[in-house]
Parts: sequence; structure tokens; C-alpha cells
Amino acid sequence: MRSPQAGGRLVTSPAHSCYKKILKIVVRNRTRNTILADSAELADTSEKRRTGLLKHDRLDPGHGLWIIPCESVHSFFMKFAIDLVYLDKNKKVRKVRHRMVPWRLSACLTAHSILELPAGAVKASGTEAGDQLEMVNQESEDRSQKSG
Repeated sequence: MRSPQAGGRLVTSPAHSCYKKILKIVVRNRTRNTILADSAELADTSEKRRTGLLKHDRLDPGHGLWIIPCESVHSFFMKFAIDLVYLDKNKKVRKVRHRMVPWRLSACLTAHSILELPAGAVKASGTEAGDQLEMVNQESEDRSQKSG
């Protein structure tokens, strides 16, 4: 609506929000039957991939960021260490990097995507190169658990 107080400019009211719902993903290691994250976010746009975890002060247990497509990351300006899981197009683990601290680079040229997790999450799940991961929409996972 146009507002006289805003000099005739278009003003959006809070009741007409256009915010998108953030897709949350459950990341399961099918090889070891363990969960790496139960509330990971998807970074599938240029803006989300560029920002990554830079604005975060920490990454809580169960959270993560799946960056797709991606074969390398940096931790410049980050405030905490993270675990990295490099995946091919079939979500097979190509490489794992434990506790990458701030101000580092890491790459795997055979990767198609990277899963960033809280430091220690990969070790706790037993995930290793060669394991098969599965990404499931958190909402569909919740529905299947309620029906089962």
C-alpha cells in the first residue's frame, strides 16, 4: 500500500510478510545408522553459499549447513571450529575433516557438496570416507515418525 507518511512510497505491513520458511534437513549416515544432524539448513543459492556460517557465533549440536554445489570452503572470520564432510553427487562421503579451526582453507576436488557440522559431530557419528549419507526434509521425517 502507498503511505502518505512515507512520501507516497510503497510500504509493506508486517501482516503481509514474504519471508520464506527455512528448510530443515535431517542428515543420516545409512552405512552406520547414525544421525549427523537433525536440523541442518540448505545453502543452495549464491548468497547462502557466500554467507555460510560467517554470521554465527556457534553451531549448536544437531545443527549444520549443507552447501550445494561446493568443493571447497574457508573459515576466515569464523569464530569457532567445525567438522566438514565432503560428498559426491550420490551423497557418498569422499573426505572428512575434523575440527577445522578459523582462518583455514579446505577442499576436495571430487566433492559435489559439503556438510558443515559442529566440531566433534563427525567423530561421534563414526562417519568415514566411503559411508553413504541420506538427506531428508525434517517435516517429512517428523510425519513418518508420528505415523510409525
